[in-house]
Amino acid sequence: MKSLGLVELPNCTDAIVVLDQMLKTANVKFLTWEKKLGGRLVTIFVQGEVSAVTEAVERAKNCGTGRVVASAVIANPHEETMKLVETSRRKYKFKFD
Repeated sequence: MKSLGLVELPNCTDAIVVLDQMLKTANVKFLTWEKKLGGRLVTIFVQGEVSAVTEAVERAKNCGTGRVVASAVIANPHEETMKLVETSRRKYKFKFD
């Protein structure tokens, strides 16, 4: 079952470091990110099996880099939720799968 993991951090640098740790910790795929307030608030989106996404999100919260503002794991996200993620991916023109 696919799930969606979200981690929000207060800046781009911390977001990149945390994303690196998440990808090294668990078998998750980076989907996209959203930057607000000129990059002072960044949300990372990853996808994978529920256990892997949970492990990655927990790693993000405990890796000691930055301050995680918010986090969530959504098991089996609704198709409308995934449409929001796809809209973000198109905006940033990510072409990897």
